[in-house]
Amino acid sequence: MSNDPTSTGHKITVATTWLDGCSGCHMSFLDMDERLIALADQIDIVYSPLVDTKELPEQVDVGILEGSISSDDDLEKAKEFRQHCKLLISLGDCAVNGNVPSMRNHFKLADVMDRAYRENVTLQPQIPVHGVPNLLGTVKPIHGVVAVDLFVPGCPPHADAIWYVLSELIEGRTPDPSQVTRFGA
Repeated sequence: MSNDPTSTGHKITVATTWLDGCSGCHMSFLDMDERLIALADQIDIVYSPLVDTKELPEQVDVGILEGSISSDDDLEKAKEFRQHCKLLISLGDCAVNGNVPSMRNHFKLADVMDRAYRENVTLQPQIPVHGVPNLLGTVKPIHGVVAVDLFVPGCPPHADAIWYVLSELIEGRTPDPSQVTRFGA
């Protein structure tokens, strides 16, 4: 693996975030249970919805993105992660292929917005304009907008698959996620 984040002899820095999805991949990460304690000796989670850090560091060894690219905010985060992360992992089926969020791609965005915010609302039907990100015309998987180094499918990937991938990276090996997970698993 080029730019091997484990070759420096320090704890591997890891950043994670979720884009358009259900956050189930992060829940699987937490499902590693006591293995998280072992990971804490080998990685530093420097940015994540799971920690208090609010700013992505300038240089991160491993970036993990969950969810698809559905809004301007998702697009900005994906580009930021690609710029700051030596290795970028697309985690889960939404990140790998668009999955459920991309189901709206078969419809016009205006029709989707009308259905969600006008047709199915009884009190104050209106399309939100403040405090919500601008939706893109189509939903894309992560690799549809930035280069991805490793794809880990699953909906969500099991904790064992995430453990395997991180353990292999820590050991300086290139993981083969197809050995431990698949789409929809």
